[in-house]
Amino acid sequence: MKTTTTPAVGGGDVRLTGISKRYGTFTAVHPLDLTVPQGSFFALLGASGCGKTTTLRMIAGLEEPTRGTVHLGDQDVTRLPPYRRPVNTVFQSYALFPHLDVYENVAFGLRRRGIKNVRRQVEEMLELVQLGGQARRKPHQLSGGQQQRVAVARALINHPRVLLLDEPLGALDLKLRRQMQLELKRIQTEVGITFIHVTHDQEEAMTMADTVAVMNAGRIEQLGTPTDLYDNPRTAFVAGFLGTSNLVPARVTARSGEDIVLTAGGATLVLPAARCTVPAPAGAAVLAGIRPEKITLTHVDDAAGIPEGRNRITGRIADAGFIGVSTQYVVDSPVCPGFEVYAQNIDRDPRLVPGAEVVAHWNPAHTFGLDADRDGDAGPAHAEEEAA
Repeated sequence: MKTTTTPAVGGGDVRLTGISKRYGTFTAVHPLDLTVPQGSFFALLGASGCGKTTTLRMIAGLEEPTRGTVHLGDQDVTRLPPYRRPVNTVFQSYALFPHLDVYENVAFGLRRRGIKNVRRQVEEMLELVQLGGQARRKPHQLSGGQQQRVAVARALINHPRVLLLDEPLGALDLKLRRQMQLELKRIQTEVGITFIHVTHDQEEAMTMADTVAVMNAGRIEQLGTPTDLYDNPRTAFVAGFLGTSNLVPARVTARSGEDIVLTAGGATLVLPAARCTVPAPAGAAVLAGIRPEKITLTHVDDAAGIPEGRNRITGRIADAGFIGVSTQYVVDSPVCPGFEVYAQNIDRDPRLVPGAEVVAHWNPAHTFGLDADRDGDAGPAHAEEEAA
């Protein structure tokens, strides 16, 4: 399956056409088409070994594609070496020169190109990354976040058309990583160039990127805005990789207007037809998906007060974990063992403890339908196998 986005007006986009990469008999990236619009913050998201870094390295020129082309705007750069491409890369290791201070690290690229008067450009770049007061410090005197900003400044001072970021926040602790997510987004917005960011961290991609491509087994499983990917996953893999989803095995019993009526373990559920990704004739098997935070948990003694028309599953609380902002419940039910519910800790019902009989209920509009025959770890279905 080939995946594309709409090309940007102005022709400054990054375009991959039929690009793939093989190492012997192993295919790291299957043929794909992808366009990254000019000036966007784009994320390649996936687990280790999914092909995201290989794709980034083919854009950078650090890997040669087995087939396909790489265009930056109207320029075909497929066979150009890295130093002749208008791109710069920031790696997780930052690769700062330990013997040079911050100023000289940032100035390095300009000096290598023979530019003698670098002061104004270096000072402007240090102000952009909010390190104006750290110019004469050595890298070992900086925090991890400050080192990361130096690496970004050193890359941006060369005025690349595209900045590639390969897991740049992976070495930072959680609090600092979240701060740097906002910082990188601010910098990208200010400079206005294309950022392509590789990460395995779902929160990182969704916080920073305008568009996210979820990769799996060398292919793009789904592409879209963070909100669309989260609310409307197209496969079980995406539903499980971006946050948590309950996937309830169900069977279609009827159509009712714009809705599909399902049965699951004796329960009747309603699924909006527009949110079902597969044909759903009567008798078809589907997975009915629902995010844990969309669900309300009610003690069985209060079940009579649940509004009509809501999807509902009865069961028993098997586990409950308090994590501050919410409590995460696991409900065992004939409909779906291990059904997860996240409830904000506002007015906690003291009866909702392990062993309690409960009803989990939600608005049917929040339900999505997926292919029941697709494994959650499998890549997208393909009509044709890649030619040898």
